[in-house]
Amino acid sequence: MFAQPLAVMPGFDVWPGFLDVAAQRDLVQAVFAAAEQTPFAHYRTASGKAMSVAMTALGPLGWTSDAAGYRYADRHPGTDRPWPPMPASLMDLWRRLGDADTAPDSCLVNLYCGAARMGLHQDRDEADPRFPVLSVSLGDTAVFRIGGVNRKDPTRSLKLTSGDVLRLSGPARMAFHGVDRVIAGSSSLVPGGGRINLTLRRAGAG
Repeated sequence: MFAQPLAVMPGFDVWPGFLDVAAQRDLVQAVFAAAEQTPFAHYRTASGKAMSVAMTALGPLGWTSDAAGYRYADRHPGTDRPWPPMPASLMDLWRRLGDADTAPDSCLVNLYCGAARMGLHQDRDEADPRFPVLSVSLGDTAVFRIGGVNRKDPTRSLKLTSGDVLRLSGPARMAFHGVDRVIAGSSSLVPGGGRINLTLRRAGAG
């Protein structure tokens, strides 16, 4: 059995320190090994601005962005190679905390270094929002912000440390959320410093 989550708001649950240090290290190693095939890239928004967060993906589908807009693709936009498979530990995590009946088909990998941040946004490019979004924090502590389903709704912030797992589901599945900043030097887990965020999703139809 695993500990009960901290219910921050309806549909937004956090499991502090869910992954032990050994599990965190294994995931970081897996991410950098995968990035040798499908390297991190700073995707551009439809307006042409480069994102401060570097991204890659694991699993059948990866999220990408360019002048054509946001979408999921089955290959890395730079190398045209398929995304590496998700580690078994992530699949198991999804079965335990995400959805036991439908497997994830995408794991977005975000690398925050320096002043990288993520503005408030909704995860709305998936085919079916009834599936949750499961997020794993590795490395430096992040100041995470979450609001409501409307951009102007009040927001609240909390710190996510290495090994924390959060879930957006139900009434919080379409909540606006983002990362205000990362506290540099708060962890030595990621080589060279920084934070890795793994976001498990079901992007295609169930």
